[in-house]
Amino acid sequence: MLADAFYASFVVQTVLVSTMATAEAVKITENIFCAVNIALVNELKVIYRDMGVDIWEVIEAAKTKPFGFMPFYPGPGLGGHCVPIDPFYLTWKAREFGTYTGFIALAGEINSAMPDYVVSQLARELDARARKGLNGVRVLVLGVAYKKNIGDVRESPAFRIFKLLDSRKADFDFYDPFVPELPDMPEYPQFAGRKCVEWDPGAFAGYDAAVIIADHDCVDYTGLAASVPLVMDTRNACVRAGAAAPNIVSF
Repeated sequence: MLADAFYASFVVQTVLVSTMATAEAVKITENIFCAVNIALVNELKVIYRDMGVDIWEVIEAAKTKPFGFMPFYPGPGLGGHCVPIDPFYLTWKAREFGTYTGFIALAGEINSAMPDYVVSQLARELDARARKGLNGVRVLVLGVAYKKNIGDVRESPAFRIFKLLDSRKADFDFYDPFVPELPDMPEYPQFAGRKCVEWDPGAFAGYDAAVIIADHDCVDYTGLAASVPLVMDTRNACVRAGAAAPNIVSF
């Protein structure tokens, strides 16, 4: 009751459950629901892209159904301190009870593969449009936070993408108005201290491609598309901003 009184002092409504274990299960269930549904649309985007179907248009139409569908959106991978991590606490705990959580494990595999998919699609487009491989190209990564309009980089897929680009000998910089400098991440110490480049459309013309990872609202996507030869948009940010150009690839 003390916890309920505390939270009731600053939230609109509190919901009491019978035990702390149930409360924790509620939180994990919500995280799993997000992870599984994001995995579903991530898998669909791969299939539909090969078929020439726009996953973003599909979701926009599907969400007009007034029941039976809740929109989730694909992306470059999961980030944050909850959805990419908490579901796997349950998979670990379930082993104590002799249970294998296959659904959760599969969702994790799909979502974890998305940074690799982003880099493979970047390589594919550079090859098709400019006859270039990733070795030696200059790439600008837009947004290193794990979601829009914040500076939190915990578990951000941007770092896995950095590592993949680095392994393919691509040169890359990043622009994120909320992240002036990359922190020291335990898994990626090699990128610690890298600084955000200035917003300069004139300088952006020197990059071979830009990859949008976090779709911050304050970014001029029209100006970006006018400056960089190829824009790989993992968030459909350009379309939502009204930017339309043949060099923009939403996927």
